Amino acid sequence: MRMMWDPTYVLVLIGVLISMIASAKVKSTFNRYSRYRAYSGLTGAQVAERILHYAGIYDVRIVRVSGSLTDHYNPSTKEVALSDSVYGQSSIAAVAVAAHECGHVIQHDKNYVPLSIRTALVPVVNFGSGASWIIIIAGLILSMQPLVTVGIFLFSFAVLFQLVTLPVEFDASRRALVVLQDTGILGADENRKARKVLSAAAMTYVAAAAAAILQLRSEE
Repeated sequence: MRMMWDPTYVLVLIGVLISMIASAKVKSTFNRYSRYRAYSGLTGAQVAERILHYAGIYDVRIVRVSGSLTDHYNPSTKEVALSDSVYGQSSIAAVAVAAHECGHVIQHDKNYVPLSIRTALVPVVNFGSGASWIIIIAGLILSMQPLVTVGIFLFSFAVLFQLVTLPVEFDASRRALVVLQDTGILGADENRKARKVLSAAAMTYVAAAAAAILQLRSEE
């Protein structure tokens, strides 16, 4: 591990910058297409219910969660959590995000392997991402390189998690766009707008993976 003034730590700053740009892009894109009302008039919650029933899935709850862009699917509780800006809204952006989360439900139902791997990594990542820095700092203070190595090893699981997340998120968006078209929830032009929303969201995961890799490189 190099000292704090080592120029390789510029990699960390680059990673942070990439993540900030991606986050700003997804927010601006979501806000833009939140102004377009879907012709179907269906809210995010209604879209989620229709998609799940279309897929033959009836054991997943659709719940509301506070915030914006806090939408997610929890495989352990079988709940699709839709944010305030999606749950009761009928915009193209809301429809796209709701469909994306249902894409994860369908992945879970079909035993999509990358999703299974990501789910299995969650407890390891939750422990490793927090403990890694403590161990690395302790290793530096005590001048114990083996501790630093252990810390870097634990952090590498966070990098692996981000890499596995990429196919999971891209596949969920692909499934979302297909089902939106197949069910007629969105028309062709609306589907193109939804694709832009989901593409911008996907870039945040690419940015997160890049930032994690750059951070790992700076620690080596």
